[in-house]
Amino acid sequence: MPIVPDVKNWTWVLERACAECGFDPAAVRYEDVPPLTRETASRFAEVLARPDARVRPDDSTWSSLEYGAHVRDVCRLFDTRLAEMLRGTADGPDSRFANWDQDETAVTDRYDQQDPARVAIELAAAAEAIAHAFESVPLDERGRRGERSDGADFTVDSFARYFIHDLVHHVHDVRG
Repeated sequence: MPIVPDVKNWTWVLERACAECGFDPAAVRYEDVPPLTRETASRFAEVLARPDARVRPDDSTWSSLEYGAHVRDVCRLFDTRLAEMLRGTADGPDSRFANWDQDETAVTDRYDQQDPARVAIELAAAAEAIAHAFESVPLDERGRRGERSDGADFTVDSFARYFIHDLVHHVHDVRG
């Protein structure tokens, strides 16, 4: 049975704590994002090694494998978008991001059929790449801006916190 797409606008997590996973944007500094990213990859490696990694807990929830593939792709996407923000110009947002339909990607790329061990390796590499990318941004560049296709506006700093909530939230989703 297909998963019902998540159409919520999650940008509110930059303003207040997430009641579901406990993420508090006010408690996370930019410098916390790279180590939290690496920790997420490590936690997902453990989760993806479970014998039940392919099993959906119910018909409306992704399996740990599907969440792991999604987190890998989130890391890759944010790495690309961060690079776009840093290459941009000073007129308006430094970059406008193309739309990404995460649910369509899950179906098209067959997240449920991927190899959990390979996803863990790819997630670790993608997490390391984006962690390093965030570490490499000079302090005076953290105000550069990007705009999502729906008009949501980010600075590199808010983009980092928005990103890490996604990872923290999905670690919460697969706890067990």
